[in-house]
Amino acid sequence: MHKNFKIVCPVDFSECSLNAIEYAAKLGEKYNAALFVFHVPSKEDYLKLSSKDGHGGDQYSFIKRKLDSLVATVTEECIENGLASCISEIKEGKTVDTILQFANEIKANLIVMGTEGVNDFKKNFIGTRSSTLMEKSDIDVLLIPRKVFFKVPRKFVYATDYHEEDKLAIQKVVQMASFYDSEIDMVHVSSKLTSIDKVMHHSMVQDIEPFIKYEKTTFVLKTYRDEPGLGLENYLNTAKGDVLVTLSTKKTWFDQLFAQNLSRKMSYFINKPLWVIKQP
Repeated sequence: MHKNFKIVCPVDFSECSLNAIEYAAKLGEKYNAALFVFHVPSKEDYLKLSSKDGHGGDQYSFIKRKLDSLVATVTEECIENGLASCISEIKEGKTVDTILQFANEIKANLIVMGTEGVNDFKKNFIGTRSSTLMEKSDIDVLLIPRKVFFKVPRKFVYATDYHEEDKLAIQKVVQMASFYDSEIDMVHVSSKLTSIDKVMHHSMVQDIEPFIKYEKTTFVLKTYRDEPGLGLENYLNTAKGDVLVTLSTKKTWFDQLFAQNLSRKMSYFINKPLWVIKQP
C-alpha cells in the first residue's frame, strides 16, 4: 500500500462537492490517507451560503466555521475506520490554479472533485472548473457527479487504447478494486471490428496479463457503429460498471475522445464517477 497517501477534496459547499467529500473520505479509509478539505473563497459561494443561513458577518470566519463543521463530521465518522487525518485549508486565488498549486505542494496522490449537473455539464463543459482542473492536473483526478452518492464499487471499467503505460496504470486500479473485492473490465471500444483489431487486442491481453495479478479481471473488445464514446457509454451501462477509469496522456484515445464533438461524447460518464489516471 502507498505510504503517506494524500487526498485533496476541493469544496464550494454545493451538493456535488459534498458528495465528493463522502467519496474522498471513504477512499481515505482504505488508503489510510490524509484528507485535505480545500476551499478557494469566492464572493459567489459566500453570498449563496450566507443567504441560506441568514449570515451577515465576516466572510473568512463564516467559511472557516463551515469547513470546521465538515472536518468534524468526517473525523467523527471516518478516523476509526482507517482515515489517517482530516484537515481544512483555505487559500485565495484563481480556483483551479490554486487547487493544483496546493495539491502539488503537499504532493497529493489524488484529487477528488464534484462535477455539475448533467445539463449544465453538457452545455458548459469547456468552462467548468472540474474539466479545466482535469486537463491541467498532473495528479490523478476522480470526478464525482452531483447526483451520485457513494456506494461500494462492484465493477471498474478501464477504457484502454493499448498503451504501454496501461501496464502501470492498471496497478492502481487493481489496488483500489482489491479494497472492495471488485471486478475490473479492461475494455477497448472500436467503431468497426476488423481482423487487425482482434490481433491487437489479443496481443495486448498477452502483453498485459502478467502485470495483473488479480483474478477478477476481464478483457473486453467491443464494437459499436457510433463513436467510441457512445459505445463506452453503452458498455458501462449494460455491464453495470460503477466507476469509469482511463489513462490520460498526450494523444491517447481519451484525449482524442474529448477533443471532438465534446458535448455529445461527454454524456457517457456523467452518471458515473470518472477516475482519470495522470501518473501511471
